[in-house]
Amino acid sequence: MKISVIGGGGVRSMFLAKSITDRAKDLDITELVFMDNNSEKLNIYGKMAKEVAHRLCPELKFNLTEDAVEAITDADYVITTIRAGGDKMRCRDERIALDLGYLGQETTGAAGFSFAMRSIPALAKYCEYVKQYAKKDCKVFNFTNPAGVVSQTLRDMGYDFTFGICDAPSGMLRSFEKHLGLETGSTEAFCYGLNHLSFFNEIIFDGENVVPKLLADDTAYKTTDLRYFNKENLLKKQFIPNEYLYYFYEPKKSVQNILNAPMTRGEQIEIINREMTAELKNIDVEKEFEKALRVFEHYYGMRENSYMASETGAKRNIDYKFDIYAPDDGGYAGVALGIIDTVVHGADKTVIACVPNVNKALDFLDETDTVEISCKMVDGEPIPIKPVVVSEENKKLILAVKEYEREASNAIRNHNRASAVRALTVHPLVNNKEVAEKLIDAYEELNKDYFGELK
Repeated sequence: MKISVIGGGGVRSMFLAKSITDRAKDLDITELVFMDNNSEKLNIYGKMAKEVAHRLCPELKFNLTEDAVEAITDADYVITTIRAGGDKMRCRDERIALDLGYLGQETTGAAGFSFAMRSIPALAKYCEYVKQYAKKDCKVFNFTNPAGVVSQTLRDMGYDFTFGICDAPSGMLRSFEKHLGLETGSTEAFCYGLNHLSFFNEIIFDGENVVPKLLADDTAYKTTDLRYFNKENLLKKQFIPNEYLYYFYEPKKSVQNILNAPMTRGEQIEIINREMTAELKNIDVEKEFEKALRVFEHYYGMRENSYMASETGAKRNIDYKFDIYAPDDGGYAGVALGIIDTVVHGADKTVIACVPNVNKALDFLDETDTVEISCKMVDGEPIPIKPVVVSEENKKLILAVKEYEREASNAIRNHNRASAVRALTVHPLVNNKEVAEKLIDAYEELNKDYFGELK
């Protein structure tokens, strides 16, 4: 089996390499290709990923390339994790919205539309390569943000072999398992909603739903990503929200916190990545891998501990280490590998992915709407599980954001200015036509070299 990673020069490439290589023998993965069009980053982070793979599975064929056709040719599965425009464009996306007093978060906020204007044309090109050069039944697992709009648009474009993957739900789940002293993967979670807008109604361990226990536990609000939420409010709701719902629950506070901070999240990441890359550039990562790994751990620890800190005031305190040989928790590639596992072994697994709303699992949405939801695997395909209950509050928010995603998809597929303005007008975190028009004008100008013009 051949797996190809498009965007293999990203700073999280080692995580992908570790997760995939850890399952290589079990899943009969014989070839792994990491492709990136940024030669400098591929030469650093791609080579570090290659070293991780070699240490875990020396017999695995692992190649680095800048040629997308070479990478995709005869691939069984393709993982896309790209950032068109790089970190600097993310910074500009966010600042444009913030300068108007609106949330500039790169997926949940208005900046997500700008990011999608760059992500989707690039991903469509790779999807065309998949149709031309990959194996007939090749599936594409997309990690590229904004995953909600991207997943909807790629499906609307006819790329029905694409599945949206996000590590936020699984990351939260692992933090809950760790907090409860449970083995990683020992719980089964039932989640529904949209990407970065999903809700856990049930987390089952040994036949018990532990959600009420978690919501009532004061320490869980310190050691897990419940830290972003108010305990009294969640006890009333009786579900666990994805951490990105903080922006919807506290829109004014989050914007003000960001404006009060010395820099945005995008600016933090840009500086951390730039400084880390500059330091690693002076190290021969193949001959001095341990030295390179220590540099990576230092900067990645900064990145992890600053996650959502400016926006929420709640800071993580992690002594970050990348342990090549520690048991892998699936992490970044866990959902993709779970799907592959069902194809290879017929395993009975539940995965959380961005997929079409098959059988109207969320009965208030269309079947063609993509949703982020727990799925049972049936003949290698993720089929959404209908949630037991959806509160009216959650239904209303999901409907509002899905309307935004539908309009955004139409705008980007058809270069339609009216749909672009409508998309941000109906977005719950914008909800102002005059502001939407200003944002679209600015984002069109910013992305003209990536997207062209709106009509």
